[in-house]
Amino acid sequence: MIFEELDVFRKDLKKLSKKYRSIYEDVDVVKKVLDVYPDERSPFSFRIDNLGINTCIIKVKKIASKSFKGKGIQSGFRIVYAHFPDDKIIILIEIYHKSHKDVEDRDRILSNFK
Repeated sequence: MIFEELDVFRKDLKKLSKKYRSIYEDVDVVKKVLDVYPDERSPFSFRIDNLGINTCIIKVKKIASKSFKGKGIQSGFRIVYAHFPDDKIIILIEIYHKSHKDVEDRDRILSNFK
């Protein structure tokens, strides 16, 4: 699987790394899991529908983080990515913490994958 990141994803990650020191390691673990299981798997991830595009957009909502000891997968981080199964490519679109933001940035998704 080939992983790519949007520039805005990198900015989100850098911003979160100032508060959550382990975020880079946490994202690496998610990438290893996505390398094996790239499709949505309830209850850990789900497909975002009703966007009006054909691209498969998936949100991972159960992410373990070393920054939250004892919380397990209830860390509150969310990762949104586009999955292209034929090309074996995953493009990381957005990462955020649920306490800072309620839902994914649909404008960002639509502007990059229309």
